[in-house]
Amino acid sequence: MVANGGEDTVMSESLPAEILEQRAAEQRRRLHSTVSELRSTVKDRLDVRRNAEDYTRQHYPQTAAAAGALGLALGWLVGGAFD
Repeated sequence: MVANGGEDTVMSESLPAEILEQRAAEQRRRLHSTVSELRSTVKDRLDVRRNAEDYTRQHYPQTAAAAGALGLALGWLVGGAFD
């Protein structure tokens, strides 16, 4: 394995400048594509509202039970204060 990521390289002196420019352009395109994909992934994972909605949809019975129990407990506390 070569130190530059496993690609075999030829001395740049033996390659025409056009080929080197084409390779550089292709590497820039791949890098841009990778960065765009990373940004999209990070944005999706950090979207709190969408993630919360997805979690609620997936676990609706548990969420409803927790909300009901919380409402019942708060009602009992408030009702007990006026007793």
